[in-house]
Amino acid sequence: MAKAEFDPAERIARLRLIRTPRIGPVAFQQLIARFGNAGAALAALPDLARRGGGVVPAVLPVSAAEAELSRIAALGSVALFRGEAGYPALLDQIDGAPPMLTVRGDLDLLRRRAVAVVGARNASGAAVRFTRMLAHNLAERGWLVVSGLARGIDTAAHVGSIERGTAAVIAGGIDIVYPPENANLQKDVGERGLLVAEMPPGVEPRARHFPHRNRIIAGMCAGTVVVEAAPKSGSLITARLAGEFGREVMAVPGSPLDPRAQGCNLLIRDGATLVQSAADIEEALSPIGGVCARSSAAFDAAEAALPSDPDDIARSALIALLGPVAVPVDELIRQTGIDTSIVQSVLLELELAGRLQRHVGGRVSLDR
Repeated sequence: MAKAEFDPAERIARLRLIRTPRIGPVAFQQLIARFGNAGAALAALPDLARRGGGVVPAVLPVSAAEAELSRIAALGSVALFRGEAGYPALLDQIDGAPPMLTVRGDLDLLRRRAVAVVGARNASGAAVRFTRMLAHNLAERGWLVVSGLARGIDTAAHVGSIERGTAAVIAGGIDIVYPPENANLQKDVGERGLLVAEMPPGVEPRARHFPHRNRIIAGMCAGTVVVEAAPKSGSLITARLAGEFGREVMAVPGSPLDPRAQGCNLLIRDGATLVQSAADIEEALSPIGGVCARSSAAFDAAEAALPSDPDDIARSALIALLGPVAVPVDELIRQTGIDTSIVQSVLLELELAGRLQRHVGGRVSLDR
């Protein structure tokens, strides 16, 4: 079914819901699936929070939501809500996709097939040169090259592809430059390519924002290429997320004598596709259909099955299994034997009550 832009009232209501404390991307999408629209979800928040045993979260005022959307427009940017036409199709297929993106630049680029190119900030000169060439060749072949505007490999990826198609996903607000030395490049990407942010305007990037940025990079793309990366680096987090999303993970091999190549070599050892050219990447990603394990329609259908009123027996059984150590939601379902939709509903109530924390990998913990 064709998607269209939401009407102004729904856009305001969605932004108010997004900015409400305790409502992350997963809770947001569950609320929309359960109640049909953001206005109904906002009205249901007090009852849901009380069922979870907590206080009602403070909802963003209408005036503040209107001010944020006006600020986005004044910056020459667009607020793109999940569910609207133009929202990145592959990103829409992942659990916890951002409910809203702020984008500036050529939105038509979002219709292209996309590949992420990421790597070390302290990259070698040879790797930087290779990345520029690789990104240029990918863009020449019609790919949108996506990276994170960081120093090193990310910068080289954008520089190499900016003439034909690049997108930079940043960790802060759309109006915040980071790193400072990339001020001109960020401006250039926003004018000739596409700049993408999840955080509101004015938000300075913090360490906790970068893993969220990385999930967007991996989620937007059919595959992720790592050029240089040390073990446990942010680039390997992006590669791991790509694998969890069912996307292709690729790596450029390097010398065993260079610590910056260890991460890539480990990825290849563990099954990542070895690539040395744009042709290798295109071969690995062709055909790109079916790169995700399930479609967004299947995800939305699962969320829509959430019941409106799980009973106290189910709540007690689940709370008894929860604690400060994060546990996979799938494990809760196995141990209790409770229907998936009921488990998700109880977890949503606890999250809105401020008692539940969600972690990467579909895990949750309880704040008692």
